Amino acid sequence: MASLSMAPVNIFRHGADEEKAETARLSSFIGAIAIGDLVKSTLGPKGMDKILLGGGKEGTVTVTNDGATILKAIGVDNPAAKVLVDMSKVQDDEVGDGTTSVTVLAAELLREAELLIAKKIHPQTIICGWRKATEAARDALREAAVDHSNDMSRFQEDLLNIARTTLSSKLLTHHKDHFAKLAVSAVMRLKGSGNLEAIHIIKKLGGGLIDSYLDEGFLLDKKIGVNQPKRIENVNILIANTGMDTDKIKIFGSRVRVDSTAKVAEIELAEKEKMKEKVDRILKHGINCFINRQLIYNYPEQLFARAGVMAIEHADFAGVERLALVTGGEITSTFDHPELVKLGHCKLIEEVMIGEDTLIHFSGVAMGEACTIILRGATQQILDEAERSLHDALCVLSQTVKEPRTVYGGGCSEMLMAKVVTDLANRTPGKEAVAMEAFAKALRMLPTIIADNAGYDSADLVAQLRAAHQENKTTFGLNMYEGTVGSMAELGITESFQVKRQVLLSASEAAEMILRVDNIIKSAPRKRVPDHHPC
Repeated sequence: MASLSMAPVNIFRHGADEEKAETARLSSFIGAIAIGDLVKSTLGPKGMDKILLGGGKEGTVTVTNDGATILKAIGVDNPAAKVLVDMSKVQDDEVGDGTTSVTVLAAELLREAELLIAKKIHPQTIICGWRKATEAARDALREAAVDHSNDMSRFQEDLLNIARTTLSSKLLTHHKDHFAKLAVSAVMRLKGSGNLEAIHIIKKLGGGLIDSYLDEGFLLDKKIGVNQPKRIENVNILIANTGMDTDKIKIFGSRVRVDSTAKVAEIELAEKEKMKEKVDRILKHGINCFINRQLIYNYPEQLFARAGVMAIEHADFAGVERLALVTGGEITSTFDHPELVKLGHCKLIEEVMIGEDTLIHFSGVAMGEACTIILRGATQQILDEAERSLHDALCVLSQTVKEPRTVYGGGCSEMLMAKVVTDLANRTPGKEAVAMEAFAKALRMLPTIIADNAGYDSADLVAQLRAAHQENKTTFGLNMYEGTVGSMAELGITESFQVKRQVLLSASEAAEMILRVDNIIKSAPRKRVPDHHPC
C-alpha cells in the first residue's frame, strides 16, 4: 500500500498566496485596528489635524481632520483596512458626517473581538451576540430621538445646534456660530428639496474666515468679454457648449496649396463668414447674454459686442451645469431651431469685486433657492479645509430636513446605547452575553477617545457619565469646554439621528464582515511580458 505524503499540496498557481485561519484573522484585525488608530486622534471637538503630502512634482499639502478625506488619501494594501476605508466613503456620501466615528467604532469592535477569540469564543457566537446588541442599541436610539419638525422655531434651533456640533470638531470651530447661521440659511432656502447643487461655494484668498458670507444669487468666477455691457437687467441667457474658436484655419495634417496670398485671404474670409452666420443664428434666439463652455475668439466676441450682447467664455463644466439648473435653462449645442431651445432667465447680471478679483453676479434667478457662499481665508489649505467642513455641515442639515429627528451628542447617545446593551447582556444566558458586553465596551470607547483627545482624565469622566446614565440622567454627556459631565440639552449639543444610526449600523456590519473571514487568498501577480514589438 502506497504511503500518503504528508507534504502540503499547493493547488494554487505559482505566485499566489494564502493565509489561513488564525493568521488570516490576525491580519484582518491588525489592518482594521491600525486604520482606527490612525484617525481616532481627530475625533471630537479637541481632535488633532493631519497633514497629507501628495506625491509628484507639485507635492500638494492638505491639512485636515476629516476622516473620509484622510482615508481617501492613503493607499492601503490590507483587505480589512480597505473595507473600513470604503465604509467611511459611504458614510461621507450617505450623510456627510460621522466618517471618523464610524471607522473608530468598527476598529474598537474588532479590538474587542480579538480578545474574545483569544478566549476561544467562536466568531459566529460573537456575531450572533452583536446582532442582538445592534438591534437593542438601534431601538434605544430611536426612543431617545426627538422630533421638533412641527414647531418651526424649535426646529430652526435644532438645525443651528446640529450645525454648531458638526463644525465644533472642524477647523471652523472658533467661528462656528457664524458658519452655522450661514449653513442653516443656505439649507432653509432649499425649501426641503435637499438639492445641494443649488448652493455654490466660492473660495477667495484674503481676509479672514469670519469675512465669509452668503450671497443670495449666483456668482460665476469668470470675466465679461471686451467692449460688452457690464450690467444687464431682465436677462435672457443662452447657455451653450459649442466651438466659437474657428476664425483661424484649423486643417491639421493636410496641405492647402494656393498660388497667391489672396487665396489664403479668401479661405480666411470664408471661415469668418461661417462664424458670422453662426453668431447670427445665436442672436436669433432673442438673447442679451451668451455663456459658452468653450472659448470665444476675438471675431465672434466683436460681433456679440456690436449686437450689445454680453458673452462669457470658458465657464467650466460644473459652472455651466449649475447655471443651467439655477437659471432654468438648458445647455445647447445647435442653434437651428430657436423655438426648441429653453433659455435661462434672471433679473440682473453685473460685475462685483471680491478681494482683488472681479466676478459675475446673477441675481433674481429663476430657481429662488440658489445661493452662493463666499469663503475667505489666509491660505489655500485653510480655504480647502473650510470648504470640506462646511460641506459636511450642509450635508447633515439637508439630511435632517428630510429626517427631522435629533439625538444628543457629546458621547450621550453612545452611553445610552451601551447601557441598554449591558442590561440586555445581564439578562442573556450563554456566551452571547460576553459578546454583548464587548459591544457595549466598544460603544463606551467613543466618549473615552473624545475625552483623551482633549487631554482630560477619560477614566474618571466616563465613569461619572456611566453613573449618571444609571441614575436615568439620559441627556448627560461630556462637556469638553470645561472637562466635566453635563446636560447636553442645556449645552445645545445636538446631532442628527440619521448620522448616529448610520454610524451604528455601518460599523457593526463592517466589523461583522471582517470577523467572518477565516481565509485570505491573494491571486498571483500578473507577469510582465517583455514587449518585442515596440510600435
